Amino acid sequence: MFFHIVLERNMQLHPRYFGRNLRENLVSKLMKDVEGTCSGRHGFVVAVTGIENIGKGIIRDGTGFVTFPVKYQCVVFRPFKGEILEAVVTMVNKMGFFAEAGPVQIFVSNHLIPDDMEFQSGDMPNYTTSDGSVKIQKDSEVRLKIIGTRVDATEIFCIGTIKDDFLGVINDPTTV
Repeated sequence: MFFHIVLERNMQLHPRYFGRNLRENLVSKLMKDVEGTCSGRHGFVVAVTGIENIGKGIIRDGTGFVTFPVKYQCVVFRPFKGEILEAVVTMVNKMGFFAEAGPVQIFVSNHLIPDDMEFQSGDMPNYTTSDGSVKIQKDSEVRLKIIGTRVDATEIFCIGTIKDDFLGVINDPTTV
């Protein structure tokens, strides 16, 4: 789920940032550019934790910009098939519900919701057990299992299930 890895990136810096604070300017630009982004291969970059190496800059012809190769350490979030995680429900409809676990959006189909839960439409759509004891609605916290992932160049999509032991609602916003 969370990994601490080393990545490389070529950073372009404008000449106005040259001087005594060159390294600090380069590090702050790196953090601004990569934190919160997603690469399909590595996952979502949560935070830059350190700089391993900043190489020699190469001046770009005609622009004055300088390109620095930077090797940095960072924490990334990458979900895998079979992982169990906790998520917050963002939308409920008759097809299932969407939930978010950090930056990852997970869809749980109505076929992957326990059979004793039925969809209830209305102003606050939800899935409710026949006795009314458990309700899945917007802002509910659920524990789910990832059964599939699709990785694009800049996004990761997941399919989840709550049709297993110890999965389902862990916090209902109406009881708080």
